[in-house]
Amino acid sequence: MDMSAGALKLEAGIAARLERLPMTGYQRSLFGIIATAWFFDSMDLGLMTFVLGSIKAEFGLSAAQAGLLASSSFLGMFLGAAIAGLLADRFGRKPVFQVSMVFWGVGSLMCGLADSVTSLMVYRVLLGFGMGMEFPIGLSMVSEIVPAKSRGKYVAILEGFWPIGFIAAGALTYVLLPVIGWRGIFIALAVPAVFVFVVRRMVPESPRWLEDVGRRSEADAVMAGIEQRVERASGRPLPAVSATFGGTQAPSRKARFMELWSGPYARRTIMLWSVWFFALLGYYGLTTWLGALLQQAGYAVTKSVLYTVYISLAGIPGFIFSAWLLEKWGRKPTCALMLIGSAVAAYAYGQAAVHKLPVEQLIAAGLCMQFFLFGMWSVLYAYTPELYPTRSRATGSGFASSIGRVGSLAGPYLVGVLLPVTGQGGVFTLGALSFAVAAAVVLLLGVETRGKALEEVSQ
Repeated sequence: MDMSAGALKLEAGIAARLERLPMTGYQRSLFGIIATAWFFDSMDLGLMTFVLGSIKAEFGLSAAQAGLLASSSFLGMFLGAAIAGLLADRFGRKPVFQVSMVFWGVGSLMCGLADSVTSLMVYRVLLGFGMGMEFPIGLSMVSEIVPAKSRGKYVAILEGFWPIGFIAAGALTYVLLPVIGWRGIFIALAVPAVFVFVVRRMVPESPRWLEDVGRRSEADAVMAGIEQRVERASGRPLPAVSATFGGTQAPSRKARFMELWSGPYARRTIMLWSVWFFALLGYYGLTTWLGALLQQAGYAVTKSVLYTVYISLAGIPGFIFSAWLLEKWGRKPTCALMLIGSAVAAYAYGQAAVHKLPVEQLIAAGLCMQFFLFGMWSVLYAYTPELYPTRSRATGSGFASSIGRVGSLAGPYLVGVLLPVTGQGGVFTLGALSFAVAAAVVLLLGVETRGKALEEVSQ
């Protein structure tokens, strides 16, 4: 047997060993650790939605300046996502994931200590850098550990910790803002960064990545440890490794950015970058300003926070429905449905705000909007890492997320510029058009990945 054939056999071996594992409490505990870090991250990012009005009032900011401040964390996320993907494909998922938690913990602490809007903006960039690092790595880790039959559901549930974190940030703000102010809340949210020690102790490196970079003895040792824990958790012998497993891929090459633009990956990259850009432009342009827009409409700070929390509650059934639909219907149609639903609901919310309908109707429209928005997030995060091979998965996910952060940067700032000119109706129409464009791109260029091993999809 020549060397390349041997490498191909080894590649199939790890993939086949992973794919035949039943889902047990062990994999769910690994998922839970990654999801908990994701949850804390979500709270830090979502916090700006609830405190932007207070910061705007304290520093006397114009709408455009407030939009720039709201966008600053996305500059950090743009840099963090791109750099982390490259680093994770070179040095491993686990160490980069840990470093990301340190960055966002320090960034949150410094935001609480900021003495001017300029320094606050700089620290939001630092905080965003850590969060941008974490997202593509968390996605890659979950995608590479969970078997294909459950992968979409678990990645979608991982994203579900985003609305839960967002709601928790709102609840925390509602309770603590009158007591410790927005600075105290930022400082409090720096504490969970110590969770890095749990990740360091309990989460293994991805055996798929270890094997892909040629560290086959380490990959085998990690895989053996996973198998032992799964067998212990299930209480019965593991299924035999399939000799006909079809999830092989070519022997590993060095991860290259240009690979994202070669062969079948070029079409996928165009699709992902376009969808991430327009989806995040619409999402962050609207949600970052939800609380401040309610305050501008005449609601008190505490009421605007409370109404925004109410609206965000719809994100929970939204991501649960999306997680179910991903495996029943597929990634591509679910993604298109959630984007179209987001477009229609965002336009309806804008009309409710323009015509000053009763608050019950405004909240009802907002509930529909958040249902589809958080469902959209679940699909994006499940779909993206499936479209690239192991050697480039974090790089591909990182750059897609990074391009999305360009949209995240543009969205809140555009809202700040457009709001005095077009009013709330124009702002929500912009969001609706962004989601509609993203849906059209998915329908035109998307491929289906439901039920396929990662190695099959990347062939």
